[in-house]
Amino acid sequence: MVASLDGKATLDWRTKGLSSDIDRRLFHHLRTQADAVMVGAGTAREERYGRMTKTDELRQKRISEGLVPDPLAVVVSGRLDLPPDLPLLNDPDQRVVIATRSDEELPGVTGEVEYARVGDDLPRLMAHLYEEHGVRAVLCEGGPTLNSFLFAANLVDELFLSVSPKVLGGPAALTIVAGRELVEPREADLISVAEADGELFTRWRFSR
Repeated sequence: MVASLDGKATLDWRTKGLSSDIDRRLFHHLRTQADAVMVGAGTAREERYGRMTKTDELRQKRISEGLVPDPLAVVVSGRLDLPPDLPLLNDPDQRVVIATRSDEELPGVTGEVEYARVGDDLPRLMAHLYEEHGVRAVLCEGGPTLNSFLFAANLVDELFLSVSPKVLGGPAALTIVAGRELVEPREADLISVAEADGELFTRWRFSR
């Protein structure tokens, strides 16, 4: 995730204005370490998600570490509110699982898309990914609402947070975790901090 100094997670409802070139490079290299990349429907729509591994160099990095060239893409969309023309759903090289409570299917998609009818039961989704696809490590890229459900279900092990040296202000912009307050605050241990051009790149670990 990326956030401004005052804790905002989006600029004009997208992360692009907050994310630097270095942050985007880190973002794509993190994808090379996971079996699956998870994203909420709103983030997938706003950011126009496509194939998860963007270059041959990154695909080769995954292969050299014993992984398949592209991580499984997992889109969480309870109402199946996704545009059928989303590039992610129409790339022949990208496997996609859509977690939903809907019994419908998206019309006209040409990619390899599977529907996991798990509703909003995220532990059940994680079990499905492990049992059906051998997924052991999931990288979640938000958005804030999905993050809140993951924290509430105690499914977050680590947080990679980039802090942009900007102050945005205003009441509307989202933070990295939205929704209701957690029953108990989650406390994290700081694993590492790196800095480049005033931007901080932090890694945190949560106890189970």
